[in-house]
Amino acid sequence: MLFRKNWFKGFTAAVVACSMLVFSAAPSWAASDSRDSATVNLRIMETTDIHASLMNYDYYSDKETNEYGLISTAGLIQQARSEARNSMLFDNGDLLQGNPLGDYMARNKTFEKEGGVHPVYKMMNLMGYDAATVGNHEFNYGLSFLEKSLKGADFPYVNANVYIDNGGQGTKNYFTPYRILDKTITDEKGDNHTLRVGVIGLVTPQIMQWDEANLKDKVVTKDIVETAKKLIPQMKTEGADIIVVLAHTGYEDVPQTPMMENAVKYLSQVDGINAILFGHAHKSFPGPDFKGMSGVDLDKGTINGVPAVEASSWGKDLGIIDLSLEKKKNEWHVTNSQSEVRPVVSTTNQVLQFTPDYKLTDSIKEEHKGTLDYIRQPVGTTTAPINSYFALVQDDPSIQIVTNAQKWYVQNHLKGTEYENLPVLSAGAPFKAGGRNGAEYYTNIPEGTIAIKNVSDLYVYPNTVHAVEVTGAEIQEWLEWSAGQFNRIDPKQTEEQSLINKDFPTYNFDVIDGVNYQIDVTQPARYDAKGTIIDSSAHRIKDLQYNGKAIDPAQKFIVATNNYRASSSKLANPDGKRIVMAAPDESRQVIIDYIRTNGTINPSADGNWSIAPFGQAKVTFESSPDAKDVLAGNQQISYLSSAADGFAKYSLKAGAKPSAATTPVKEAVAPAKATAKPAVKTTKPAAVKPAKTTKPKASK
Repeated sequence: MLFRKNWFKGFTAAVVACSMLVFSAAPSWAASDSRDSATVNLRIMETTDIHASLMNYDYYSDKETNEYGLISTAGLIQQARSEARNSMLFDNGDLLQGNPLGDYMARNKTFEKEGGVHPVYKMMNLMGYDAATVGNHEFNYGLSFLEKSLKGADFPYVNANVYIDNGGQGTKNYFTPYRILDKTITDEKGDNHTLRVGVIGLVTPQIMQWDEANLKDKVVTKDIVETAKKLIPQMKTEGADIIVVLAHTGYEDVPQTPMMENAVKYLSQVDGINAILFGHAHKSFPGPDFKGMSGVDLDKGTINGVPAVEASSWGKDLGIIDLSLEKKKNEWHVTNSQSEVRPVVSTTNQVLQFTPDYKLTDSIKEEHKGTLDYIRQPVGTTTAPINSYFALVQDDPSIQIVTNAQKWYVQNHLKGTEYENLPVLSAGAPFKAGGRNGAEYYTNIPEGTIAIKNVSDLYVYPNTVHAVEVTGAEIQEWLEWSAGQFNRIDPKQTEEQSLINKDFPTYNFDVIDGVNYQIDVTQPARYDAKGTIIDSSAHRIKDLQYNGKAIDPAQKFIVATNNYRASSSKLANPDGKRIVMAAPDESRQVIIDYIRTNGTINPSADGNWSIAPFGQAKVTFESSPDAKDVLAGNQQISYLSSAADGFAKYSLKAGAKPSAATTPVKEAVAPAKATAKPAVKTTKPAAVKPAKTTKPKASK
């Protein structure tokens, strides 16, 4: 606690003054006091999906930023504490992975020495967190790394639905499932009480697919809602006065299914829950993304009557739930609530609300410097710029370099195997394409030297390379799912029509190189974002060709992809038995090795796909304002105007039909470098069957 007090003393004088003015203030809706009852106002605060964004620093652009960073959220936390007599602070997971600092720590592991602490916990310990839970990305670097990291947290961790794999039984929790924290609180008369706060953690069960290589035969997961139904009554029996759920899962307004990825809607219907802190989807609740959703009260910030909050991601927001509690006959009851999300950047003038407190960042200055040294290491040269400004509307260099590297790697590692003579295709998706992550969330690498920071910018996830065996018919279905990225365009309509379906994650928009095709956006989508068929008669993929001829539906192909897609998508892996290569090498390292092997690369897109003609329709889309600076020579895209939230609006003309054959990789294809890692695993898949229409899990 000494560190926490010292940090408070060092905070800005403005916040201290604010504290003196409002310390004892109660929300306007607080219950009135009476002789036979105690009234308490408790503020619950949440951070979520920080993804190793501790500093206000963009490691990809190698410059400071005001957009995000836990160091900036710290100011909001201190202000929110100063406004409330009683408060608690929780984190909802996805802390350890997500940017080059997270990768650097996973690689050099200096904190694993005796007494070492991961920089995430160095900072969070000073900020005084009360408890936290794990997110799905906590498992990306393996269980050993996770366990060693968590040892540095000076606050308890809880998770209730990850179990030790005991022959598939899962009878013993891997983590502490819940904790009951004794919180000293002060009521409105100034009297102290002990409030027993039950805190339980839950994570999306899909970690078993997304991190199969790290978790198989070690742990199993169970359903979020069923786990809560089982344990919350037990927590009440053990004396919890109120229940706070740390749920690393999102909200979806869809029918309930077993082992749901985004289960908050149904979790909120479990009896006994007093507050839900959720995340995973990188959205803000309460906020406009949830308008019209069933069970949602945006004014109060409740879901099915339960106070809830989701604080976006990367430290861009602080989530707050204010609870009004009343004690009667030694029992505490929630009588009212109000939820809100506070941004680190003012919505009125786009200025950072608080100057970052660099006393906190002093605690991680060595790790920050080590990360900078790491990302600045050169790996090669590019003869053309690489950006992702238009990755959603035309073939794109930021995807091309990834698919080139994957294909190079897979072809080399399949030599001498039974798959050596099968044609190798390569699937890649735009990871940085704006959307909810903002108008600056794009890749933009200039011509010249490529450093590790640029490769991390191209490929933001710690995936590994996998390969699957599929047929021509299944490639068609895979691409049909990918084409759900677009809204349907009416060619007869004269008003502007927005092309991009913002509910379709860009990391699921797979481009498959090695075949040629067009996407007819005048047709309805065949699949929704989750991969469920919504119109069995719809077909957007036109003129799908291989080697200049219509693709043979029965021909077998190898597709280079990543472990997330291969393990969790029923379009990429229809019967779950298609993985023919499970490599230990990270996709980012493969890209680095590819560039180093070639020295100089030309990442220009080969134009193997395009949007089919859509008549005279006025089709628009949003991208970064900086994108207009790279439009020279582009015949399909024109800048129109500025747009909301810092974006710019562009118009699109349908692209030319792809050439009869894809352009070959321009770089010399040298053998993949040997590594000290285990040999690449190749497996013989079951007989290839027609593509199934079962729903895949979201993958990244």
